[in-house]
Amino acid sequence: MNIKSRVIALLKEVENGKYSNIALNEYILNNAIAKKERGFMTELFYGVIRNKIFLDYEIDKRTKEIKKDWIRNILRISMYQISFMNSDDKGVIWEATELTKKKFSVPVGRFVNGVLRSYQREWQEDVKQLQKDGKNYIYLSYPKWFYDKIISEYGEINSIKFLQNLKKIPYISFRVNQLKYSNDEFEKLLRQQEISIIKKVDSVYYVDSGILLYSNEFKEGKIIVQDASSYLAAANLNPKPFDIVLDTCSAPGGKTLVLAEKMQNKGELFALDIYPHKLKLIEENCKKTGVTIVQPIKMDAKKLKEQGKKFDKILVDAPCSGYGVLRKKPEAIYTKKPENICDLSMLQFEILESASQVLKENGELVYSTCTILKEENQENIKKFINKYPNFKTEKLYIPDNVNGTYDDIGGFTIDYNEDILDGFYIVKLVKKG
Repeated sequence: MNIKSRVIALLKEVENGKYSNIALNEYILNNAIAKKERGFMTELFYGVIRNKIFLDYEIDKRTKEIKKDWIRNILRISMYQISFMNSDDKGVIWEATELTKKKFSVPVGRFVNGVLRSYQREWQEDVKQLQKDGKNYIYLSYPKWFYDKIISEYGEINSIKFLQNLKKIPYISFRVNQLKYSNDEFEKLLRQQEISIIKKVDSVYYVDSGILLYSNEFKEGKIIVQDASSYLAAANLNPKPFDIVLDTCSAPGGKTLVLAEKMQNKGELFALDIYPHKLKLIEENCKKTGVTIVQPIKMDAKKLKEQGKKFDKILVDAPCSGYGVLRKKPEAIYTKKPENICDLSMLQFEILESASQVLKENGELVYSTCTILKEENQENIKKFINKYPNFKTEKLYIPDNVNGTYDDIGGFTIDYNEDILDGFYIVKLVKKG
């Protein structure tokens, strides 16, 4: 099957509700695809999703109605190549025309050819006009409400750079499981495989190849796919061996594994989730990585205060809008509305409040999200501290090579202009006796 036909099928799966990373990973794992083709396929697939608002704007400008999803997607793919890839425009248009002829008919192929030729001539002027008309959000492919919100929170100059960075292709990152492996051993493996290190944050390595996903080291749990932002959220809780620790919203378990490693696999570590299939995933990850102290429990974190157990340390990595990880899950930008943010903020506060009631005196709690909206971060923490003045913020551990900004309460936002790490918010609280 032609690569573009494969991408069209995957785009359809995402439109039907499947997560983009799951759809693509499943396809790659179940089909033999050469490395070069895999890279090209990945670029087209994610590129179309990241730029869908702009691409659809350009399509709708040139057509009255497109009834077939396949035709819209071949136009999206081809327009993406013309605008965002170093492609032979004439070759792109010819291939799209021929594929359409084979799929439908010669007249439909001519229609696709005409639309793409028009786009090739005019798209750069279209972009200039959008920017002139104050509609840059269309070119950057963001809902207007989200674009306006980011501008209002972070200022136009910083926000534009940030919004552009969220459209970049992310580097894959592996964390070394210190219970089974060492940084030195991993770096030796990278040299053997001729893989370059893009950035290193403690035991998390950003590299220029994903080939290690198929390695024995990955299969044996010596290395784990994890972003440094996620790692730092858990690492800042810094539990000790034999502590009693709680991870309130733990699936799929990446941060839980960091906590277990910090505890040297000694003590009690409870991992909560409301979905049984996600608890099973945590169990599988623990088995793979050699972690034995985790106790997965089906429980709604909002109801923690109703049970009697107390904890030395608690991680509240709260459910959030996910706007800090759009590079990896680009379709998320199209699925939420302003009212969803309000609902999430209320849920986050409820979980934080419930968890705080089961924290021991002088115990520590880390609150984190993978988003950059103040409503879900600073505003929640300020509201919480005002209601519970016995909680104070504690100094965070942030490596020197991690860019970001501290707010006036001691929370840290992984820099929204950072082009490597995911966007995250982290704050540490201590419950004074």
